[in-house]
Amino acid sequence: MLHGNGSGTRRNFVLFNPDEWRAESAGCYGHPAVHTPHLDRLAADGTRFDQCHVQHTVCTPSRCSFVTGWYPHVRGHRTLWHSLRPDEPNLFRYLLEAGYDVRMYGKNDMLSPESFPISVSEARSARGTHRGGANPFAEDDPRRYSFLYTAGGEPAEHHDYHNLEAGLQFLRKPHDQPFCLFLPLSCPHPPYTAPAPFHSLYRADDLPALRPPREENKPRFHRDIRRSRRLDELDDPFFRELQAVYLGMVSYTDWMLGQLLDTLEETGLSETTTVIVFSDHGDWAGDFGLVEKWPSALDDTLTRVPFVVRTPGGVRGHAVSEVVELLDLMPTVLDLASIPLQHTQFGRSLTSQLFGAAGDSARCAFAEGGYDLHEPHCFEGHEGGDQALRAPGHIYSPKANLQQREPLSVCRSVMIRSRSHKLIYRPGDRSELYDLVQDPRELDNRYDDPNQRLVRTDLEQQILSWYVRTSDVTPFHEDPRGYTRPAVGKLVTEEQATLR
Repeated sequence: MLHGNGSGTRRNFVLFNPDEWRAESAGCYGHPAVHTPHLDRLAADGTRFDQCHVQHTVCTPSRCSFVTGWYPHVRGHRTLWHSLRPDEPNLFRYLLEAGYDVRMYGKNDMLSPESFPISVSEARSARGTHRGGANPFAEDDPRRYSFLYTAGGEPAEHHDYHNLEAGLQFLRKPHDQPFCLFLPLSCPHPPYTAPAPFHSLYRADDLPALRPPREENKPRFHRDIRRSRRLDELDDPFFRELQAVYLGMVSYTDWMLGQLLDTLEETGLSETTTVIVFSDHGDWAGDFGLVEKWPSALDDTLTRVPFVVRTPGGVRGHAVSEVVELLDLMPTVLDLASIPLQHTQFGRSLTSQLFGAAGDSARCAFAEGGYDLHEPHCFEGHEGGDQALRAPGHIYSPKANLQQREPLSVCRSVMIRSRSHKLIYRPGDRSELYDLVQDPRELDNRYDDPNQRLVRTDLEQQILSWYVRTSDVTPFHEDPRGYTRPAVGKLVTEEQATLR
């Protein structure tokens, strides 16, 4: 069922999209130390999805997924460089063609240059302005490639704030048509650095215990990343300090969210605007003795993200405990806007939950990552592409060089996650199975445990079924201009979409 606002007034949308904000690092998601009053306020006024999982743990594939409703493998959007082309649908194109004023202020990592004119009214990025912080460690210091930087600048000097301010200025202008404001910000993406006073907002000793380093019975990248970056020479107090700065970045991001919410109130737009806060994936931030993320890693610190929605007429303070997927964003927004879907996609509209319904207790989330040996152009640092990343001293050189030297450390992987278990299958490295009821921090890999054979078999069968049913999408008809333009379709019911 479509959920228009019922008043005859078109609903506006604001999509606040930080980069690498993991769900567990937010107050309303249960973190005991971090301060996120504005996200918490939004959750109190709307719906918080407790178990939202991304479809990839790298920026571009994740973004391509949540604006198309496609899993990364459907059209090969599995790398940093394969962005959406003009022959492919996306959420913003739908809105633009339906008469929305679509504004995008911040990082892209989604649209090819040719797709901008048909997807957005305006797009700008202030990535060249001050970000703050510097690497204080010498080349021979094991902390050099930890991404922990010094503080820098004031809150209003950061390039994220400049992008936010462009959005706030847009909101303050008169609007003669419905709008969608998309704010894809960079924080809390590494390097770990925040403006004052957020950089030093938290004391490492006040944080809960980190997940300890695990190399035994874990995939090889746990060992390889730690050794190639010399992280294995650093102790727990250092990683706690690093996470303290990461949480400072989270609080800075939440502060910017507060500026946004206040502006919506001041302009009277809150009454007609749906606000959605979500991240494209998480970050280790010191857990497991690791930093940043890895393309074939699929633990909850990377796949589970905040997903909070406040919509006019929606319920207040609703928490959905059942599993959802970030690609549900696209059909949910179109449902709220009363815009019919016109292409085959695999997300589900979550509008019923925004008005008080429970989720699907049997639903699983799927994610994927990594590359195959037959596709060397996908690996970071590849020849003829971004090989500059491998230059000595570049902050990403250990990562790029490791992928080139040990490609199986970033082999293909696929995840299925239910409310009680997670299976990660890797054909070129160690697979993983976790009982999330007994082991929510994913420390005890039970993939080879004979007592888990039935669970493992069931989850593997569900992965096979999912791959078969989502292996591709077919066009509805061919456009005479030479690219696919689907005909109007219909929303798929949850019964039809269930992949069990």
